Amino acid sequence: MLDKKIVDLLNSQINKEFYSSFLYLDMSNYYYDENLNGFGNWFSIQTQEEYAHAMLFLQYLQNNGHRPVLETIAKPNIEFKSFKQALEAAYEHELFISKSINDIYAVAYEIKDFRTMQFLDWFVKEQMEEEKNVDELNKRFDLFGGEARGLYMLDSELASRTFTSPSLVL
Repeated sequence: MLDKKIVDLLNSQINKEFYSSFLYLDMSNYYYDENLNGFGNWFSIQTQEEYAHAMLFLQYLQNNGHRPVLETIAKPNIEFKSFKQALEAAYEHELFISKSINDIYAVAYEIKDFRTMQFLDWFVKEQMEEEKNVDELNKRFDLFGGEARGLYMLDSELASRTFTSPSLVL
């Protein structure tokens, strides 16, 4: 059995991951509405990744004898005024998720919950990749997104992104 503090934090993280999925779906819809289908695809894939992350946290709780507690998922409430604003919001959100996972890790370390620490190791690495990907997308947008041809090329490239389900043994 897991410590109650860890269970509560993991349940909260499930909700954050589902919210992330909703947020990225909202961003995907924004870009599709703006006829930037590659950006829409990139965020649609991100939606699937975040949903998969939530399910991994959920399964971890179940595998450790705890019933996950699902909370209401807040509606994303950002009205994007520019293509860049959505990209910046995505980066800020990834930083928020990284901090949340690091906070859970710190508590697991404090109470010597090595099983949860090992589980979270994958997420710590994943968040590093998530931050890097969104940061690079922001930087590439800064380089190429300001002129029509560059934006078209970047959008075309983003259309090729596909979803790969995470392979994490629980």
